[in-house]
Amino acid sequence: MALARSSGRLMIPNATSSSAQHRYRSCWLSMNGCGGAGGSDKAVGVCETRTLASVSAPELAVPQLKLAVSALEANPPRSGSGIIRLQVPIRQRADALQWLQAQSQHQVLPRCFFSSRGQSLDLTSLSLVGNGGGLASTAKDDGDEQELVSVAGVGSAVFFQGSYPFALQDWQSVKRFLCKECPLIRAYGAMRFDARTVVAPEWEDFGSFYFIVPQVEFDQLQESSMLALTIAWDNNLLWTWQKAMDELKATLQQISSCFGRLRKLDPKTTIISFQHFPSKGSWDISVKRALEIINGRESELVKVVLARCSKYIIDTTTDPLVLLASLKAESQNAYQFYIQPPGAPAFIGNTPEQLFHRKCFHVTSEALAGTRARGVTKAEDLQIGQDLLFSPKDNIEFVIIICDEVHIEPSKALRKLPRIQHLSAQLSGRLRDEDSEFDILTSLHPSPAVCGLPTEEAQMFDRGMYAGPVGWFGGRESEFAVGIRSALVKNGVSILVFAGAGIVEGTIPSLEWEELELKESQFTKLFQYQNPMCFWIEWLCKYSFIYNKQA
Repeated sequence: MALARSSGRLMIPNATSSSAQHRYRSCWLSMNGCGGAGGSDKAVGVCETRTLASVSAPELAVPQLKLAVSALEANPPRSGSGIIRLQVPIRQRADALQWLQAQSQHQVLPRCFFSSRGQSLDLTSLSLVGNGGGLASTAKDDGDEQELVSVAGVGSAVFFQGSYPFALQDWQSVKRFLCKECPLIRAYGAMRFDARTVVAPEWEDFGSFYFIVPQVEFDQLQESSMLALTIAWDNNLLWTWQKAMDELKATLQQISSCFGRLRKLDPKTTIISFQHFPSKGSWDISVKRALEIINGRESELVKVVLARCSKYIIDTTTDPLVLLASLKAESQNAYQFYIQPPGAPAFIGNTPEQLFHRKCFHVTSEALAGTRARGVTKAEDLQIGQDLLFSPKDNIEFVIIICDEVHIEPSKALRKLPRIQHLSAQLSGRLRDEDSEFDILTSLHPSPAVCGLPTEEAQMFDRGMYAGPVGWFGGRESEFAVGIRSALVKNGVSILVFAGAGIVEGTIPSLEWEELELKESQFTKLFQYQNPMCFWIEWLCKYSFIYNKQA
């Protein structure tokens, strides 16, 4: 059933409250700006970044920012709309996730975290292709430009949410608050895989898309770090400068300047129950049915990606940020993300797949296909990788992702992650104009890697934001990944883990379930099982998958 189309909402913080429902004031948007309040599609009147004197340690940055806020309040800008970022370079390199954990008591505030995939990808192939993927922008620290490694945010200077598919007017509403001159003012968030499906209760707080410009932000750089505040206002949206200033000061009072030790999951945390949706029997039936359709004489369907949601109940209440920290070992060559609206579940993950990255007119993308486990020894790992490179079935899946018609065989590389490896290819191009960014986003999502062709026939159930675009918009550049290898953490004890497998001609149904187990293992390996037999079943599935794939 498709959702009825309603207006999107540009939401800006209102009065501080313990209830998320009353904490934000919404403005219903027309195509451009807030039509009911006389909004505009033009950029806000002021877009500035003000860099303050650097400090030696993170705890010294908060007092510096409080002084700057007082000075700003005493001499406010004259424009009726704008966005201003105040930032303090910190000469010490500190961990953004560690900072965010220190703010974890503020459950009423929205929070987010995004980390770079890194500039050095582990690619092995017959012909190597280009690198890709990071937070990309550079930040100046005492005159030196450094790559941004990760970003943590608390509160929202402004956020954007809707109950219908992300549309051009929504993109324009976001871009009003962004500019090339302020590359670190960004809107971070995600979109549902399919906004037309009925929303499951656990996803209701996210809407069909959810983006925030953080109110307080900690940036981890290569050799240093930075703490920043952002204030946004628009008189036409009935959110005045003074209201925005009052809200910013209230949030700033709650920010902790102390760093604790990075907390990770207790290794004794135990899974006390789990359930797969669909079940193994239903999954096998779906795979066989998909193959029947794909192999049909007049079928247009060439690939189906079936998805599974596994619900795990653990015996200890766990902060999703602690779970995210425990996943860091798996984040090599992957984007790490965390999105949590006020009082809502947390969407977290380590995704290896870039959807696209735009810097000015230059745009890059990539394709991932095929899955194998890593080998126990170097020789075994090499053999498994060669099997993947020359597998006819995986080559079909790879070609579907790259293009509609193949005139020249694309170069293939192996993307090696800590536990699994994939086929990979890098793509690049030049946009006609920067406004084509929205077209790129809507054209690439959903990608054949997570959906299949044609898209209407390949969906199995409402996936929420799993496999949807996850990333950020900026004035100078934007970057999105595909939200796979992800989970939704509810109430600290319920974890929904998502995984999918591509079904093409040549697929062996008995192996696809094991592929799901392998993809979920970055989460499940962090826990013990109440019934030890469950562990051995998982272990046998994993290693039978390694050797069966070679057979």
